[in-house]
Amino acid sequence: MRLVFALVLMIGLGLAGFAVYMAKGYIESYQAQLEKERAARKPEIPTVEIIVVSRDVKYGERLKKEDVRLIKFPKASLPEGTFATFEDLFPKGESVTRSVMRAMEKNEAVLTVKVTEPGEDAGLRIKPGMRAFAIKVNAESGVSGFLRPGDKVDVYWTGRLNGDDLRTEGNSTGEVTKLIEAGVELIAVDQTSDGDTSETILARTVTVTVRPEQVAALAQAQATGKLSLSLVGALDSTVAGQIEVDQNALLGIQAAPVVEEQVVEKVCTIKNTRNGETVDTGIVIPCPPE
Repeated sequence: MRLVFALVLMIGLGLAGFAVYMAKGYIESYQAQLEKERAARKPEIPTVEIIVVSRDVKYGERLKKEDVRLIKFPKASLPEGTFATFEDLFPKGESVTRSVMRAMEKNEAVLTVKVTEPGEDAGLRIKPGMRAFAIKVNAESGVSGFLRPGDKVDVYWTGRLNGDDLRTEGNSTGEVTKLIEAGVELIAVDQTSDGDTSETILARTVTVTVRPEQVAALAQAQATGKLSLSLVGALDSTVAGQIEVDQNALLGIQAAPVVEEQVVEKVCTIKNTRNGETVDTGIVIPCPPE
């Protein structure tokens, strides 16, 4: 009896194990088919390899090979100015590094606008044909610490005109404020050229990039009066026209009209004296010189 019970138990366990094996095989086959179907439905997205930073980098840091890596990036969304190989990023060898011009976070793409040329430091970036010019400012004339490298400003001059200038007529002070340069780009505030800085800078000088003829105008204006800056909005594309304000325009005072003095032409005639009386003959003659 015991032998029969043991034999039945063994047969039962064998059938149960076989059922589990068959069920496992069926499930694995079903999952494989499901993954195959999902892969067939999944669209293929073309990708390319680009270089990204492997850690957070800040302005002015030297970018080395250990700071970057290659990843696959969707080709349709590829930004302009990426690097596809390490040879593109370090064309003169790994020892000749680039400097970071804009702060980048981990896994952010390295772009040409964010780094310098190989071997260059992160300093003032002056475009060909342009010049750097420093303007003295304070908390009032420098927009009270809201200026950052990369901002654009309008430059106003306040000074005294010559006394014989017609625009000073009726102006008790003779001072005029005039827009002399519009939309000038800042490339440095004090000694900071990092446009990503989040610190408030109460500047004493700002450095602008202008054409050589604008340098002469700004130098003359700074030597003869006071320069003030007006911050232009980041999305503002308007161009300021000619602006000039004196005391009369500020207070709405209109200059009195100039009355021209009428010159009466002098007429000389021949006069005769008869019996002690002077009689005008009406005959016109040239007047003698006075």
